[in-house]
Amino acid sequence: MYEWLPWFPESYEASRVRFRQSIEYVRQYWPGAQLRAHRVNAAEDLTIDWISADPLEHRNRLLVFTLGEHGIEAFTGAAMLQLFLTEFLAWLNPADSGVLLVHALNPWGMKHRRRTNGNNVDLNRNFVRSAHELDLALNPDYVQFAPIFHPQGPLRHVRWNAMLLTLRLLMAVGRVGVSGLRKASTLGQYRFPRGIYYGGEVIQAETELLKGLYRTALGQYAQVVFLDMHTGYGPSDQMSLVNSPSEPRSSELLAEQFGYPLVVQTTPDEFYSIHGDMIDDVYALAHAEFPQLRLYATTFEFGTFGDSSAAALRSLRAQIMENQLYWCGAGDRRAQAYLQAEYESLFNPSDEYWRAKAVADARQAIAGILHAEGFVDFEQDQRHVSRS
Repeated sequence: MYEWLPWFPESYEASRVRFRQSIEYVRQYWPGAQLRAHRVNAAEDLTIDWISADPLEHRNRLLVFTLGEHGIEAFTGAAMLQLFLTEFLAWLNPADSGVLLVHALNPWGMKHRRRTNGNNVDLNRNFVRSAHELDLALNPDYVQFAPIFHPQGPLRHVRWNAMLLTLRLLMAVGRVGVSGLRKASTLGQYRFPRGIYYGGEVIQAETELLKGLYRTALGQYAQVVFLDMHTGYGPSDQMSLVNSPSEPRSSELLAEQFGYPLVVQTTPDEFYSIHGDMIDDVYALAHAEFPQLRLYATTFEFGTFGDSSAAALRSLRAQIMENQLYWCGAGDRRAQAYLQAEYESLFNPSDEYWRAKAVADARQAIAGILHAEGFVDFEQDQRHVSRS
């Protein structure tokens, strides 16, 4: 059996149990490490859990590792956290380096296998400096396509509905192009609470908690590396490191420094723009309150369907139909199973080759980042054995 197969959990509960148990392993290196949890849903036992471990001597460096901002994507994120714990944690120097490991930023979404939280809010469109930025007028392009992005009524004939939706999306592409349709759908919108990529009308409880957690962490260290796990976009055969436009180094320079082949920024030319992005907010926080902090924050984006125009339309169609299924239901169980399987393939693939490649890409990227940012020196340490 491949060693990485058990790293991909089957449920939110199993993943949380494993994360909580990992505190004992972390304490082998940081005896004072703490495990904390915050309940985010009164009706269900859903918690954001985190492990914090402060350096034993000097607060020089902090490694932040987060997953599950888009709930269903947490299953891959949890596997990558196991990779980090298994193969990289012991390389850090507990004397001057600390860790902050956060499990399931969006536990409701992970539990119910949706991207959004229980309010249908995409948390990665909710990280703004103030609630005034949750602007109803933002992204007017979404409005013209709203009937396509969230159609009404139950899905009675799924394959027919899929064909009709594909036709409508192709007509929209004929008007604004693939990039125009992607911008309209993915930038974020604040007008339609039952729509896709809805950023909310208020800052969510999960967002408030995480903002406070990040502020405390960033304010205590001279250097922070922040790694956040996501799935869904980019080429299916190569994980992308997705950076904020606030990162001063170019994508080309970072690719060279990290020894990793695919580094992009959230700009229309390299990826796509996002309003209310968590990584952007981390940079904004650092610039506003901790200007001397040396920060590198990035998203590991594990592509699934691919980056072709056809794949982009398939991805958008899967999200539209899953959202319609959630709000309006389907005509029969087979239809529901078909849609759920497509949605899982988009954000939580079970294919063994895909998972093996995801682990290999993450291993290469983590090693490159930790080395380039000065957290470890593999060349000086004879324990290191390349496993790529």
